[in-house]
Amino acid sequence: MLLWINGPFGGGKTQTAYEIRRRLPGSVVCDPEHAGFGLLRMLPRELRDDRGGKRLIDDFQDLVSWRQGVVEVLDVVLTGHAGVVIVPMTVTDPGYFTETVGRLRELGHDVRHFSLLAERETVTRRLRERGPGQLLRRATGRGGGPHRESRAVRRLDHCLERLSEPEFAEHLWTDHSTVPKTADRIAVLAGLTLRPNNEGRLRTRVRQVRVGLPHVRLD
Repeated sequence: MLLWINGPFGGGKTQTAYEIRRRLPGSVVCDPEHAGFGLLRMLPRELRDDRGGKRLIDDFQDLVSWRQGVVEVLDVVLTGHAGVVIVPMTVTDPGYFTETVGRLRELGHDVRHFSLLAERETVTRRLRERGPGQLLRRATGRGGGPHRESRAVRRLDHCLERLSEPEFAEHLWTDHSTVPKTADRIAVLAGLTLRPNNEGRLRTRVRQVRVGLPHVRLD
């Protein structure tokens, strides 16, 4: 089984994916962003930077090689791995959704898709909190400073609007849900049983910082 966790940037996909992995023995997380950012880094900076004025690739998902590569690799993993495979990945284009999630289903895999949604204010707050400085402050329970608008914030309205469409169900609203509770809801809907969440608040904060830091984009 593959759990594809969709949602806007900063919507909690990655944290939820690793929460499920932590509590579901034999499961693995496969993150297609790694392949996408790797493809972008093959380009000179001026061709992938907003400030360059010559950028040819707006989003790595526009590359056919990314879409086909994700399907190929996940097909291999699902065929060879006995446990549940978890994929945290934002996909809002219906055509790209068909070429990835739809194609995996055509290949005979059991793909359960979930869109994590929240109000705009909730997502922008989460984006502020996942910056490098904020992630470190979370470990000590302290607040943070101002946030510079990012590409994720600029695309937020588009993501929320598109993912609210019926084709991107199952929809899970997370404004008043913690990451462990969201993981529990996904598990129930997918017919899976997670280990009980017996982790304390401080340990949870530290672990979520460790999960979040490798996913902070600095380039």
